[in-house]
Parts: sequence; structure tokens; C-alpha cells
Amino acid sequence: MIIPVILAGGSGTRLWPASRKSYPKQFTDLVGDKSLFQDTLSRFSGPGFAAPTVVTGSDFRFITAEQVDDAGIEGASIILEPTGRNTAPAILSAALHHENTPDAILLVAPSDHQIADTKAFADAVQAGQAAAQDGQIVTFGIKPNAPETGYGYLELSAPAKSCEKQLLKSFVEKPCREKAQTFVEGGHHLWNAGIFMFKVSSILDAFEILAPKLVIPCRAALATGETDLCFFRLGADAYGRCEDISIDYAIMEAAEELAVIPVECGWSDLGSWKSVHATGDQDSEGNALSGPATQIDCKNTLLRSDRADTRIVGLGLENIAAIATDDAILVANMDDSERVKEVVAELKIQKAPQAEGFRQCHRPWGYYETLALGQRFQVKRIVVKPGGCLSLQSHVHRSEHWVVVEGTASVTVDEDVSLVTENQSVYIPLGAVHRLENKGKVPLSLIEVQSGAYLGEDDIVRYEDIYARADDAKGQKLAA
Repeated sequence: MIIPVILAGGSGTRLWPASRKSYPKQFTDLVGDKSLFQDTLSRFSGPGFAAPTVVTGSDFRFITAEQVDDAGIEGASIILEPTGRNTAPAILSAALHHENTPDAILLVAPSDHQIADTKAFADAVQAGQAAAQDGQIVTFGIKPNAPETGYGYLELSAPAKSCEKQLLKSFVEKPCREKAQTFVEGGHHLWNAGIFMFKVSSILDAFEILAPKLVIPCRAALATGETDLCFFRLGADAYGRCEDISIDYAIMEAAEELAVIPVECGWSDLGSWKSVHATGDQDSEGNALSGPATQIDCKNTLLRSDRADTRIVGLGLENIAAIATDDAILVANMDDSERVKEVVAELKIQKAPQAEGFRQCHRPWGYYETLALGQRFQVKRIVVKPGGCLSLQSHVHRSEHWVVVEGTASVTVDEDVSLVTENQSVYIPLGAVHRLENKGKVPLSLIEVQSGAYLGEDDIVRYEDIYARADDAKGQKLAA
């Protein structure tokens, strides 16, 4: 059985505004009706695959668990990084997690890539499995169909043949366009997809030899880690001592006789809006539309709206990506879409809230979105999924009014517990200990009006929380 190790901790800056730090692209429905993460889970499930191990950031733990559950995946292990340290410590931690099964084969893959031809990729995995069982470290290279300058390349000694194992000659950094063109024409180079396969014992031996400074803090992070609900949290102090380094630099570029499996499978890392356009359904003029979008006399254009009530219209555009969300719009030349990270950096300087977060904020119990914000008031829509329960909490600086518009709420205010149904309201005085719960079978939706001197999300004292976000019974310290 192959154990998939899925890396799901990306920061989400390259596909702004649809992907942001608070909800990065791997969890977004960029192509199709499932997220890229869920597509990856499905790709690595079924006969021949064991339950996956997912490595993600602590901030994404509930999103990850919810999407794993929605995908129908059972038995998944979710390892939480207290802070991002790149792919080498993440992969090493996953391997140490399976150290008691040294002959188990791990298939490591990012969670935010697209593979159109899953049958071709499955054939490549089968071809690489024998090499991994023999103790080799295997990487999968994508046959290039264009002189891409945004990818690293794998150089082979002989022309690439799909699903035939070959030895790696060298890694090549992202080339200029002229050199990339010679790579495509020569047939000796493959795109580096960042997908690897190896036995647990093989990769642990490689780390001991090639990156021993990572082994001690990663072992300590496993030893000092703890189970939290359905997650395993790595020890923060130990993991923070790990070097921030990729698996390519730490292991792959120094490993001897690295095996490469060439594959043609319609792969894309979806690392820019240009690549999203290339993988989308296009009309005869090369226009790809997503959501409520209309084009008139456009060519080679991507028009995308992520809001059902917001239509985007392109008129006479060419080679343009126009992306609309509920709080931001990006209009860019398709050839400049690799520079979207510069947009995020500039918005951070301007302290724009759109730089990293959405108006809709996901929580383990559901989500909320801000509808209006003033100096001393804020209006939110709160949606609580069936069985969802907000923490028992109080506020120091604000009071709240709740108006139920759908479903029935179970509301605790100090010693009183009541049911509040549609078109009914309840007042939460400043300092009152309160809780909101949905005990029904349909989503609960309410409008919350906050009023006070300070309206930040950190004005919460949690006393009890079924999602383990209160550190003690008195709720004196707020956990993430």
C-alpha cells in the first residue's frame, strides 16, 4: 500500500484575489466543483492507497478536516505545522510519523496542482513503485509542451520516455526563455513537478546523511507534539528550530542516482492566472469564462467572477485576466500574471484588508462575513452549520444584537438558555457570558449588529470551546 503524503500549507499569494493567506488556493474551487485539495485526495485514494497523511498549517486545520470529511476520506492523519518551514521539514516530519513502518512507501505531492489525465499519472506511479521498493528515491518529471520559465527542470542523460525509469543527470534552475526552448526541443529535460516517492527508511537515511541538522529538531517536534481533537500538533519550540529549506535543496540535488519517471498527464501547478486560463475550457477565440461572466469581442482572455450576484463583462479585451471577488478586482495583462505577488506585497504596505483576508471568514462551526463596518458598529452575517457551536465567551468592549433569519438558534446569555427562531432577536449585553448553537438539521443564519468602542476579533474571552480553542477553564488566554 502506498501512503499519500499531501502538503497543504501554501500561503496563496499567486492567485490573488481568489486565493489569499486566510484561504489559499488549495482549498478553493479553481477548476471543477471540488477544491484542488479534494481533487488531490481523490487522486490518491482507492485500491493500492492507504489513508493519507496531510501536513498543513495550524490556521488551516478546520478547513482541512472539513474538506477531508466532505471528500469521504476515512482514516486520514492531519499533522499541524506550528509555523511554515518549507517542504523539507514537512516531509521529514511525515516520514518520522511513519517510522515504525520502515518499508512503507510514501508518495509526496503538493495539494494545489491539477492533473487532467489521472490514468497516465497512475501508470507513472506504478512504474515508480518498483524503484521505490528497491530503495531508490523517485521523482516524477513532466514532459514539457512549452518553454516555461516559471518551472525548474530535470535533466536526463537520454531522451525521456513516458513511464520508463531513468537516472537524473542534474537539476536546472528556472531558465530564460531561449534556454527553455532548447530544453523542449532537445527532449532531455522535464518539468520538476515536486512529486516524490520513496520508502520511509530510504528518505530517513537520506536525511541522516544529507541534512542531519533537520533530523534532531524534527524528532523533537514529534516527541513534544500532542494530539488535539483529530489533529497532531508538532512541538512549536522544536519545529521552530528547523531550517526553512525545500526538499530539493536539502535532499534531491545532493542525492545520488535519483530515479526519474517521465509522465505526460496534463499537469499544471496552477501557479498563475495564465496557467489557470490555459487549463480552462476556452471558446474559439481563446476566452475562458468562470462564474457569471460575459465576453464581447474578446480574445485570449480569462474572465472570472466568484460571486453569483456579481457579473463581470469584458468588452474588446485581448490577453487580459480579470478576476472579481466580493471585495476586490484584479485586471492584468496575462503575461504579467506571474507578478501578482507584487500586488499582495503592495496591498500589505497599504494595510489593505484584502491583502490576506476575505470578508467571509471560515470557522470550525461555519463562517461569518462582514456586511457593514463603521467606527463604532459592525454588521455581520453569521452562518452556523448543523451541530455547530460557538464558544462560551464574553466581550470586554462591545454588545451585540442577533436577529435570526433562517433556522433556530439555541442561545445562552449568562444563566438563561432560550430558543430563538426566524424573525426573533436577542440582545447580548457587554460583558455577558454567552453562546450560540445550532441544534437543528439545517444551517442557522443570523444578522449580528455589534456596537462598542472596539470591534476586533481579539475582543473574545473564551471559557469553553468544543474545538479546543480555550486554554483553560477560565478562558484567560485565547488560543488560535
